Amino acid sequence: MENRSFVTAGDGTRIAYRIDGAADKPVLVLSNSIATTFHMWDGQIDALSKHFRVVRYDLRGHGGSGIPAGAYSLDRLGRDVIELLDALHIEKAHFLGLSLGGFIGQWLGIHAPERIDRLVLANTSPYLGPASYFDERIAEVLQARDMSDTAAMFLANWFPAHMLEARGVVVEEFRAMLLGMDKQGLAGSFAAVRDSDLRRTVALISRPTLVIAGRDDKVTLPGHSELIAAAIPGSKLAILPAVHLSNVECPVEFVDLVREFLGAR
Repeated sequence: MENRSFVTAGDGTRIAYRIDGAADKPVLVLSNSIATTFHMWDGQIDALSKHFRVVRYDLRGHGGSGIPAGAYSLDRLGRDVIELLDALHIEKAHFLGLSLGGFIGQWLGIHAPERIDRLVLANTSPYLGPASYFDERIAEVLQARDMSDTAAMFLANWFPAHMLEARGVVVEEFRAMLLGMDKQGLAGSFAAVRDSDLRRTVALISRPTLVIAGRDDKVTLPGHSELIAAAIPGSKLAILPAVHLSNVECPVEFVDLVREFLGAR
C-alpha cells in the first residue's frame, strides 16, 4: 500500500498527502502541475528531505484525493492547502508550486501571507487565457472515450521532443499518471485555471519569492514568469533550459536553486 495519509477539507473532500524528512526540519510544501500526482516530485525528494520536512499532496480531483463534481476554484484549491497545514499543526511553511501549483502559490502569497515563509513559483503564470480555450478543453475531456489524446497533448507540452521520442522511464511514468487521471478532476481543474486572473493582485505578494521559468516552456511562457518577477517586490528570477516540468528535466539545477533560495546550502 502506498505511503500516504488523508485529511478532510472544509467542503468534505478528502485530500491525500505524504510527508518525507525529519520532524525538526523546516516544512516545505510541494504542489503539483495539473494532471499529475504528488509523484511528480519523486526525483527531488531524496535531495530536499535532507534539509526539509517535505509535505506533498494530491490536488483535489487528482491521485488519491477526492473528486468532487463541477468546476473547482483557485480559492478552494488555496484553502485546501491552508486546511492541510491546519490539520498538521503547521503554522508557517515554505511553499513550492509548479504550473497549477504555482497558481495556488500565488493565491497563498496574496491571501495567506502569514502562513508562507518563502515562496517558489515554477513554470506558472498569473493568467492563462482566453476562457474559450479552457471551455473547449473541458468539453473535449468530458466527451472523450479515454485519456489517450489528452495524455499525448500534455506530454507534448511538458517535455522536449528528444525525451518523448526516447520513451524513457520518466516520460512513461507521466504518461501513466495522465492515463489514470479522472475526467471530472481534470475538467474541474481546467475551470480553476480558466477563472483565475492574478495579473493585478500578484503585486500584493510580500513574501520572499523565487520565480523559476523554463526557457522552452510552451504553456507558461518565460514571459509569464518575467511578469510575475517584475510584479513581486524583491523577487528573484531564474530561467532553466527546460520545457514545462523543469524539476524533471533539470532536476539537479532545480533543486540547487530551491535549496539555495530557502537557505539550505
